[in-house]
Amino acid sequence: MTLVLGIDIGGTATRAVVTTLGGTRAGYGRAGAANPVTVPAAEAAANLTAALTAALSTVDVARIRAAVAGAAGASRPAVLQAAFDALGVRCPLLVVGDAVVAFAAGTGEPAGSVLIAGTGAVAAEIRDRRIVRTADGLGWLLGDLGSGFWIGRAAATATARALYRGDPPGPLVERVTAAVGETTADPFVVAVHARPPRELAALTPLVAGAAADGDALALSIMDEAATHLCRTLAEVREPGDWSPIVLSGGVLRHCPPLRASVHGWLATAWPDAPVCAAGPGEEGAARLAARILGQPSSTC
Repeated sequence: MTLVLGIDIGGTATRAVVTTLGGTRAGYGRAGAANPVTVPAAEAAANLTAALTAALSTVDVARIRAAVAGAAGASRPAVLQAAFDALGVRCPLLVVGDAVVAFAAGTGEPAGSVLIAGTGAVAAEIRDRRIVRTADGLGWLLGDLGSGFWIGRAAATATARALYRGDPPGPLVERVTAAVGETTADPFVVAVHARPPRELAALTPLVAGAAADGDALALSIMDEAATHLCRTLAEVREPGDWSPIVLSGGVLRHCPPLRASVHGWLATAWPDAPVCAAGPGEEGAARLAARILGQPSSTC
C-alpha cells in the first residue's frame, strides 16, 4: 500500500498526517510550533521531529512515497530534510507556502484564491497550485488586518476607551476586563502593555462570544475585521472571477459572526464563485503529495 505524508508547519502548532492515496488516515502527529519565525530554531526542530515521530509510529516508513510540507513564513527545507533523514523517511519532499496547502485543503481545483485568518491574516492567488501573488501577511506590527491579533487589539482598545469614558460596561467590556484582570482604565492599559503583543489574539474568542450574544461593540469589531479581510482578498482577486475561494484559519473557523460577515461580502463581490471551507492543512498537504504520484483530488 502506497502512503503519502502531509505536514502543516504553523506558528501555533505542527501537524503531520500519513494517508493512503485515497485519503484514508494511517498515522497522525501533533506538536508545538515549528516555525522559526515564532519560536527558537532548536525548539522548532524538536517540535517538528515530535510531530513526525508520532505520525510515523503506526506505519511502515518505507511505504511513504511522497511528502509535502506547508510552512508559514520562511521555510527551512534543510531542517525538514534533517528530520526526515533521522527518522528514515527517504521519499521526495516538497516544501510550499501555507497558503498552498490551505487552498488544497478546501478544493481540488488548481486555481483560485485563499483567505487565511488565524493569529495573522493573508490572502493569496493560486494558479497551478502555486502562489502567484499575496496580500497582507505582514505580521502584527505592519499588517494582519482582520486577524485574531487585530480583533484582540481592537477589543482591548475599545475596552480602554470605554473605561476612560466611564461607560456602563457591556458584555464585551466585562469579558475583556475579566480576562485582563483589571476593571479601571489606567491599570487596564498597564496590564495590556505588560503582555507580549501577540497574546492579544487570545481575546478573540471573547469578541466572538459577545458578538454571538448581540453585543453591539463586538459586532462592530467583527464587521470591521470582515471588511479588512475581504479588502485584502480583493487585492489578489479580480472582479467577476468565478474560481473557488477557500476560507482557512482558526479565526474564520471558530468565529461564526466574522464568518457570516465575510460570506456576505463574498456573495456581493463574487456571486458566481464557490466558497469552500478548508479542512486541516496537513490533509491539504497530503492531497498535494498524492497528486505528485498522479492521484486526482476532489473538488469542494
